[in-house]
Amino acid sequence: MSLSPVRRVSGPDADPLLYFPPFAEEMNKARRMAALQARAFAGAGRPVLLVDLFGTGDSQGDFAAATWEDWLADIDVALDWLVAHGAKRVIFWGVRLGALMAADAAIRCAAASRLLLWSPVVRGDVFLAQFLRLRLAADLIGGSAKQSVEDMKAALRAGEALEVAGYELNPALAGAIESRSLHGFAQGNCQVDWFEVSAAPGAGIKPVVQRVVDAWRAAGSRVKLREVCGEPFWSTPEVAVVPALVDATLEALPL
Repeated sequence: MSLSPVRRVSGPDADPLLYFPPFAEEMNKARRMAALQARAFAGAGRPVLLVDLFGTGDSQGDFAAATWEDWLADIDVALDWLVAHGAKRVIFWGVRLGALMAADAAIRCAAASRLLLWSPVVRGDVFLAQFLRLRLAADLIGGSAKQSVEDMKAALRAGEALEVAGYELNPALAGAIESRSLHGFAQGNCQVDWFEVSAAPGAGIKPVVQRVVDAWRAAGSRVKLREVCGEPFWSTPEVAVVPALVDATLEALPL
């Protein structure tokens, strides 16, 4: 795992943020936004720890060998590092699939003081199917489509690794993603700042998102749900930024 702390040398004590990155190519597309937000937080006096999980970015290991449990173990190491540097409570900041992982980690970690979620993946099975469609689309363009999404899911469940968009997907990781959903990670008595990025002004919150928020609130979670207009920076062809999201996020977590 690779750690990149971003912090101001002096300033008021504040709960640091621990970053949970998106998955595969979405992680690369989101790096610019993560860096902008981290610098904005650090400039305001709130430290941030950015991590590259096992097999991703500048971290050691191969993506093909990565599992969900490996990544959660990396998060534990990052938490230990923050505690060793004086943190008592930590804000978990997750983007896309990283938000799903942050919610998973938060329910088992007493140090998690708050959740900051950017356009989280709500259902892992839907996300996995969307990811597999990248391979299907590439096969169709190449004129060699042989497997449907369901065929690929069956191959993964049988223990076969698959190459998708340049990433070799570990069947164990695929199974872990498929089995997880924000519906199962109600946060109880926890503050959650949930941001949905919408390309069209006033597009409104998706029903699937609203259902999770309602369930979390019913479980006692204090969820603030906000919609921000901007490009889906994790999936645009070119690197994109959403300044309004940086500003709104900074405003949501004052010192």
